[in-house]
Amino acid sequence: MSAETVRDAMVPEPTTLGADASAQEAGRCFADNGEVRAIFVTEDGGRLVGVVTRKTLVREVVAAGLDPGRVALREIAEPPNFTLDAGLELESAFRFLEEEDLERVPVVEEGGRLVGVLSRAVVQRRLAEDEPPEGEPDPGSVVL
Repeated sequence: MSAETVRDAMVPEPTTLGADASAQEAGRCFADNGEVRAIFVTEDGGRLVGVVTRKTLVREVVAAGLDPGRVALREIAEPPNFTLDAGLELESAFRFLEEEDLERVPVVEEGGRLVGVLSRAVVQRRLAEDEPPEGEPDPGSVVL
């Protein structure tokens, strides 16, 4: 049995908009779906450019008095501090998320193409499901 990878636990197809999309379009995405926490900005066949949050829109567009219909997301998208490779072993990814105290991280493939997002809460649940119940030996372990 092979170890689980980030690809096995990531949320595929996160909310994305092209780098040329307007801040107004991003605002509409947030307004239409309260579940959306971040919009991933991509270009050139899905290469990740950055991330836009509600906070980004307020700080960079609204508070600056800019016209949201004229501001392209490439101008305000924040480059991600971290990304994870889709093939990384899940336990390694979880340790990384814990060490950096991150809630979610974009998942990329070769060339920086965005393929999903990994959430620490999802990984915690997934890894907990793999642990044997307390008091029971791990399958495959020897009990003497």
